[in-house]
Amino acid sequence: MPLYESVFIARQDVSTTQVETLTENFATIVKDRGGEVKKREYWGLRNLTYRIKKNRKGHYVLLNIEAPPAAVLEMERTMRLSEDILRYLTVRVDELEEAPSAMMQRRDERSDRDRDRGDRFDRDRGPRRRDGEGGDMARPGGAA
Repeated sequence: MPLYESVFIARQDVSTTQVETLTENFATIVKDRGGEVKKREYWGLRNLTYRIKKNRKGHYVLLNIEAPPAAVLEMERTMRLSEDILRYLTVRVDELEEAPSAMMQRRDERSDRDRDRGDRFDRDRGPRRRDGEGGDMARPGGAA
């Protein structure tokens, strides 16, 4: 059976319990049509990048689904009809991650690659070097 990841955003004025009820309704739709929700993650009330239907925030929820395409289509149809859902996105994936998503990981658990910024450009002094050299380089235009 195909695997899917689905994320939806609920309105900011909906309570957390109502979001859980919506999530349960979507899981029931998938289950009734021969599928299974493998993982549910509530990411919380987060700021939106831009306003959607006069909302500045939204409740984010991730669902990992193993279901036939008809079940996913019915779930998406129900999301489209719901006034509480601002946006949704469902993507077919090759495999589902069992570990917590990147949104659920704590900052210090994220990879060192995200935190390593030692080679950034310093606006005042030019490029930084890891060996400590070049920190007092002459500024462009002759000002030292």
